[in-house]
Amino acid sequence: VYILLNKPRNYITTNRDEKNRETVLDLVDVRERVFPVGRLDRKTTGVLLLTNDGALAHRLMHPSSGVNKEYLVELDKSFPQRQLSMLTGGMRLKDTGEKTSPCKAKILQGGLQVLLTLHEGKNHQVRRMFRSLGYDVKKLDRIAYAGLQAGRLRRGEWRYLTSNEVEQLRRGGALL
Repeated sequence: VYILLNKPRNYITTNRDEKNRETVLDLVDVRERVFPVGRLDRKTTGVLLLTNDGALAHRLMHPSSGVNKEYLVELDKSFPQRQLSMLTGGMRLKDTGEKTSPCKAKILQGGLQVLLTLHEGKNHQVRRMFRSLGYDVKKLDRIAYAGLQAGRLRRGEWRYLTSNEVEQLRRGGALL
């Protein structure tokens, strides 16, 4: 089973929450037991895959797979062009000293938004990257995962992947 969900804010990306909060599985009505591929924090919205295919999920989540994750980041203040190379060149996160891999970024909306594409998924990585540069993330939306986009799905809506989409993920290629 392969599902694409447009995750709304305040849903937990897990099968069961110890604090009894709503989870992404509460949004999906299927008989089969599925689980999230990777994580989006409670405040983050956007594209999330759910499946019962453990081998594919493992491969997609492993950093060596190079799966692109694309985010639209809304910031508390304008992000200047001069800082772009600090963001994209691989950086040390101030909170742990952990180094990130290089990524791609494009400044939008006069610097108040940044389109960010990365292939790794450290815990709260996008928020931590911007915090390290002195910015607070006001909104974070994953707009694509391995080439899959929400399309016409509204927040909280889901659909099954097409056989073509599943085959592309299995072959390791991003969807065009």
